[in-house]
Amino acid sequence: MDSSAFARGPDPDRPQSRAGTLRERTAAWFGRGEGAPAGDAPCRAAPVTAPGDGRVDALGARPVPAAMAREALALLGVRHRYGATLAVDAVDLTIAAGEIVCLCGPSGCGKSTLLRIAAGLETLQSGVVRIGGRVMAEPGAEVPPERRGIGLVFQDYALFPHLSVLDNVRFGLSGRPAAAQRARALEALRQVGMDSYAEAFPHHLSGGQQQRVALARALAPDPAVLLLDEPFSGLDARLREQVRDETLHVLKQNGAATMLVTHDPEEAMFLADRIALMRGGRIVQLGCPVDLYTRPVEAYAAAFFGEVNRLSGTVRGGAVDTAVGSLAAPAGLADGTPVEVLVRPEALHLAPVPKDLAPGGTLPILARVMAARLLGRSSLVHLSIPGGAGRPVHLHARMPGQFLPAEESHVSITLDRKQAFVFRAEAPT
Repeated sequence: MDSSAFARGPDPDRPQSRAGTLRERTAAWFGRGEGAPAGDAPCRAAPVTAPGDGRVDALGARPVPAAMAREALALLGVRHRYGATLAVDAVDLTIAAGEIVCLCGPSGCGKSTLLRIAAGLETLQSGVVRIGGRVMAEPGAEVPPERRGIGLVFQDYALFPHLSVLDNVRFGLSGRPAAAQRARALEALRQVGMDSYAEAFPHHLSGGQQQRVALARALAPDPAVLLLDEPFSGLDARLREQVRDETLHVLKQNGAATMLVTHDPEEAMFLADRIALMRGGRIVQLGCPVDLYTRPVEAYAAAFFGEVNRLSGTVRGGAVDTAVGSLAAPAGLADGTPVEVLVRPEALHLAPVPKDLAPGGTLPILARVMAARLLGRSSLVHLSIPGGAGRPVHLHARMPGQFLPAEESHVSITLDRKQAFVFRAEAPT
């Protein structure tokens, strides 16, 4: 069986019913990983080492353990092409047991291809895939998807419309006695809060309920690795928040290694222990959410995880002067180097213009208010500030709570330099 056919869908030259297609795909998705060849290497799980000397989060500095739990999934030197297009380029990624890693990035960056390679739904062209320390794929030799010990959830859920919720979850448990199948399926449904719908059919369920049933079906065989491809993208915004919160708790309780694909940076930050940010088939930055948000390695990473104000400048004397203040230039940038400065809206702290200034005191940076809007938990203020060559610079500032200065009034700006980033300017393409 050509495993890449699962990723491409049914052959258009070979008639096949929708139910048959779903049955074939699901048979591969929800295997228990049993029956591996006797000659396969025994599990030799390698420790997953966390980079860096320390981390900082809302509670302050915290140490990073020298090694995490044992390896559950490893993708090593993976490359993949679709014709002349290089979809995945030299990716190395290791996920520990119980860890949630999100592959994040825009459409076409290679994240779904990487997930399908891990699942065995796409034939490995270059590199190695290990699950539980055992090689599952290398060029010319692959363990089929149904024997990898994985569970998959895709955005269309692929529930069988003619089967009840209970029977959908039992589908991947066919090797067990009937009573054991029913008991385990009900237990998995209880995990996701859907046991009371066991006798219902998929068309009776909301989108969020169908997503939870699909998750229960993936969890029922007790897989070592869970792979989720955009599992919440079909839900409306309010329901998506609720379902992903429930899913996070289920995944943490279950303890399987999880690789989740999403293009939504907020979703990745909400769910992930670590995020692998992808661009052009490569991982450009890998780390915990606070690392990617507060210590981006390039302008693309800084902009992906939140709105930024973009300013340009030039390195002079180891610093860059901008309309909102001076910033230290990164080491290695010589004087005269053009740079791009990215400033998060929350880095601009606004206050009323002081009425009295102390003699000889520092003059505040002033900006004119163009508009102010309350966005619920925060206020967004549009500002105009004089820039180079007399041209005004348009900035966004985000203040907590209600902060709505009148249009055409002036406010003073204080820059939080920890939320402003300087990078070498990229050459125009």
